[in-house]
Amino acid sequence: MAHFVLFGSFVALMAIGTPIAFCLGIASLATVLYIGLPPIVVFQQLNSGINVFAMMAIPFFIFAGDLMVRGGIAVRLIRFAAGLVGHLRGGLGQVNIVASTLFGGISGSAVADASAVGGLMIPQMAKRGYDRDYAVNVTVNAAIIALMIPPSHNMILYSIAAGGNVSVADLFTAGVVPGLLLAVALMVTAWWVAVKRGYPSEPFPGFARLGFFFLSSVPGLLLIGIIFGGVRSGVFTATESSCIAVLYALAVAVLVYRELDWAGFVEATLGAVRTTAMVLLVIGAASSFGWLMAYLQVQQSTITLIRSISEDPIMVLLLINVVLLFLGTFMDMAPMIIICTPVLLPVVKAFGIDPVHFGVVMILNAGIGLNTPPVGTVLFVGCAVGGISIREAMRTIWPFFGASVAVLMLVTYVPALSLWLPAMFR
Repeated sequence: MAHFVLFGSFVALMAIGTPIAFCLGIASLATVLYIGLPPIVVFQQLNSGINVFAMMAIPFFIFAGDLMVRGGIAVRLIRFAAGLVGHLRGGLGQVNIVASTLFGGISGSAVADASAVGGLMIPQMAKRGYDRDYAVNVTVNAAIIALMIPPSHNMILYSIAAGGNVSVADLFTAGVVPGLLLAVALMVTAWWVAVKRGYPSEPFPGFARLGFFFLSSVPGLLLIGIIFGGVRSGVFTATESSCIAVLYALAVAVLVYRELDWAGFVEATLGAVRTTAMVLLVIGAASSFGWLMAYLQVQQSTITLIRSISEDPIMVLLLINVVLLFLGTFMDMAPMIIICTPVLLPVVKAFGIDPVHFGVVMILNAGIGLNTPPVGTVLFVGCAVGGISIREAMRTIWPFFGASVAVLMLVTYVPALSLWLPAMFR
């Protein structure tokens, strides 16, 4: 009965449109009262869920992303991407994807990516005759590349949810090849849709102009190498790298590009504080919910249930993918990782699946979920920027959604795509 109270109250609150953090917190409190534990347990678990030193990396990476958007780094990355791939068919769609990949390697946030790149690219695409649904669909699907490559906040969150036993450096490295594979798949899809709709390509600016665009974007691109190289080599931790990212972004925005004034700095700071507060509230509430699932032995029940269905790792991974894609339609990414990791990680370990490989699979699943309503955070941002409804976007998103799911299947069943690069650094 306690299981029904926990999950039933959570689903009921979700159904009436309650914010996810309150769904998790109220469901946890109701269950604690039902089983007779003191209510303070919920608040203790909420506090312990966010009182983790490694969690410090998340607000600093968020702050660094805000500084980069307001400091002119995003604009220069887009200009470089335009010179690099704009001459391909559906040129601005290709530019959008490459720019999202580059910016994602700096911000680590899909929402920031969709907001920053989409805010610049979607109006330009509309002016050049691209349909707004195409512009939005390219933007929101390309934004999830940021989740796969360093410095992905959610890779850090997965490591924490796994008990700190999975290396953040390995996760950062493992996501690089799948992230680039997703970018290529989306570029092919964007080209195919562009051909069907008759979208134009942009003129090639010439190698001299391309070289100028590259040099102007180098200060921003260097941050990717600093974060990845520093964490991978062990020079600094993921938490330390987030602080370095803030200092570097501030130096570039103020001293190199000279586009960040005091008002912009204050706006970036307040924006980062608001975003961090929302994220940490969700993480804390999810920690209480996850603790109750452990208390009620949901993990053991899940292992028993899956073993009763199949002992084949291929079928188990397929089943887990289906479950995660379904959960992603109504659960935001952070609570999904915190709740599902302690439940599913013992399951995949029991079937001999590498935790680093599974981390990449989970992050990609959750990323796809950010583009599926009713709780599609990135899709909502993209539609708001593009000025279209969710329904309009969903009518034509399927080729891009199919490309993302195809990459998910490849990453799931070809572990070498995730594990080859980390093995090279050992």
